[in-house]
Amino acid sequence: MQHRRGHYLGTEIDGKWWKRYTRQKLFARGLGEYWYDREALCFRRYLTRTPIRIPFEKVVALRTGRWHAGRWAGTCTVIKFVWSQDGLALSSGFVLARDRHGAATIIKELQGLIRSAESESANSQGHDCSQ
Repeated sequence: MQHRRGHYLGTEIDGKWWKRYTRQKLFARGLGEYWYDREALCFRRYLTRTPIRIPFEKVVALRTGRWHAGRWAGTCTVIKFVWSQDGLALSSGFVLARDRHGAATIIKELQGLIRSAESESANSQGHDCSQ
């Protein structure tokens, strides 16, 4: 997947914009570049080395909106990844496209990857490879 420009708006805890997740370098917002493969969405903020990584197997839902974590995205669509980490319900918001059509295309691709990750994890559950 090629790298594209985007904007990370932050990660909320329990859907509350004033409760921001601060671990794993998810607190700082900003512009950067993103890419995704079959396993995860990666977003590297400019001036950082390590990207944010959201594994698709942990994603519960994708939502959209105009606001996220107290930030307004103007006319751009915010793509919200609802996922779980450290026993918490998280929602990470990204602007990955400038217009609605571009966002809809990306969402469709991501939903297919998330369904694929769900089916792979369901198929692998209950199988112990160490035996």
